[in-house]
Amino acid sequence: MSILFVSLIVLLVLGLPVGFALVGASMTYLLLTEGLGTPQVLFRMINGVDSFTLLAIPFFILAGSVMNVGGVTERIFAFANSLVGWMKGGLGHVNVAASVIFSGMSGAAVADVGGLGAIEIKAMREAGYDDDFSIGITGASSIIGPLIPPSLPLIIYGVVASESIGRLFLAGIVPGVMLAALMSLTIYVVARRRNYQPSTPFDVKLVLSTGRKALFPLLTPVIIIGGIMTGVFTSTEAAVAASAYAILLSTLVFRSMSFADFIRISRETASTTSSILIIVAGSAIFSWLLTANNVGELVNSLVTGITESPWVFLLLVAGVTLIVGCFLDMIAAITILVPILLPTANSLGIDPIHFGIFFMFNLMLGLLTPPVGMVIFVLAKVANVTPAFVSRSLLLFALPLILALLALLFFPALSTALPDFLKGA
Repeated sequence: MSILFVSLIVLLVLGLPVGFALVGASMTYLLLTEGLGTPQVLFRMINGVDSFTLLAIPFFILAGSVMNVGGVTERIFAFANSLVGWMKGGLGHVNVAASVIFSGMSGAAVADVGGLGAIEIKAMREAGYDDDFSIGITGASSIIGPLIPPSLPLIIYGVVASESIGRLFLAGIVPGVMLAALMSLTIYVVARRRNYQPSTPFDVKLVLSTGRKALFPLLTPVIIIGGIMTGVFTSTEAAVAASAYAILLSTLVFRSMSFADFIRISRETASTTSSILIIVAGSAIFSWLLTANNVGELVNSLVTGITESPWVFLLLVAGVTLIVGCFLDMIAAITILVPILLPTANSLGIDPIHFGIFFMFNLMLGLLTPPVGMVIFVLAKVANVTPAFVSRSLLLFALPLILALLALLFFPALSTALPDFLKGA
């Protein structure tokens, strides 16, 4: 297997995109060890993306992009400001609240940063907040998005692990709210030290006014989760419904998206989706080779030979995923590591839903760490600062992220209680 991993590392160092590097490494291994090449690789790649559930990805991406240009982000920010802006460090709390609300529409951290980030940072700069605080909270709060449904990474995990997407979506709600609460507590402490003032006094009329303007966007997560839980549609059909609803709002209700905007968004959605599916396809052949060589069984034997404690195993998983997340794209990491690690998790009695949320949270931390963390580079562009400055700013909010990680480690019910309760209801 050394040929496979060395080839992958070499191709990544040479600057090849992750998806193509995975395919190239797999083809190199097959050619050198078994004399097989393109046909075998293509067959496995096609099987890897031949999933109805994966159709949810382009539609959720489209929904988030339409919301970004359709005037929705401004409405969400205004509503969040009226709701929590009265607290000490007001715009910091607004930043977190807006991320929670917007996560119910996009499901992606990068979409959160790219859409709300520019509005949030601009407002915080004008209000006199320090750049490290503004940029740090914008980046740290963005990973709430992939926890609260809909979540693109959880869709990929559900496909790879053969788990219910609806249950995974429900499992992310409590951890997402918990992380938001920890962020707000940190904001309050920092705001007291730096004397950051509230952004607006509390006014019931203002809350009702901004809430009325944001009402239709706020119904998006209700449509998605409500539709899935009542059996009206599947997670894939929910993505289609979310896209149709976003387009309806932006064209007929708000009248803020032109046909030219829609064409541009459609092209960007197709490009982003293609990039994701190339990674999924490349990861499919790569993970197949790992499975064929019994890497999962070797990992299981190695781990159980060292410890049979689920907590120790999850700590090992945290260490591995944090390191992998620093260098490998999240989608690739999910499709490669889950088939290797999940059998061991099952053998140790770890609920696959709990494992999925914990695993996903660790990978999302990789979005905030150099050298590959996408949030860092998007945030650097949005804020017009260097990636190094973004990385330093994120350290300000390291504590709530670590506390959330430990809570997910030691309290599985945070992720399993809600889906189990609704399943039994």
